[in-house]
Amino acid sequence: MPIQTFEDLECWKACRKLRIFIAKKVVPVLPKYEQYRLGDQILRTARSTTANIGYGRFHYLDNAKFCSNARGSCWETLDHLITAYDEELIPDDIYQHGRDLSHHAIKLLNGYMNYLYKQSKKKSTNLNEEFAEYGSGG
Repeated sequence: MPIQTFEDLECWKACRKLRIFIAKKVVPVLPKYEQYRLGDQILRTARSTTANIGYGRFHYLDNAKFCSNARGSCWETLDHLITAYDEELIPDDIYQHGRDLSHHAIKLLNGYMNYLYKQSKKKSTNLNEEFAEYGSGG
């Protein structure tokens, strides 16, 4: 069985779709003067959605905390989309698709966090991660 990484998590995949959508569909349609203001902000929050998924943390609750940060970034990304829509900077179809992607990512993050919480309640917590072998430095 191949080693699993954060790239195998459905919540990470959903956040990645949101990040790519923001970078390729939202930021380019913003007026030039907003690409360096709102565009920069929304791109940073979208990038934070994938970067904050706490895969690889050695304690389930630590992992869940970082997922909570990722979820917060999804909500912040949605708020920036709403701002862009309210200020008539993006069309309705882009806004609606961005909302759908945000809500889907949040739903999957909630599910993953629930799974992590349940795992933290189990007596035996096996970590399914491979550790690199370190040389003797010799």
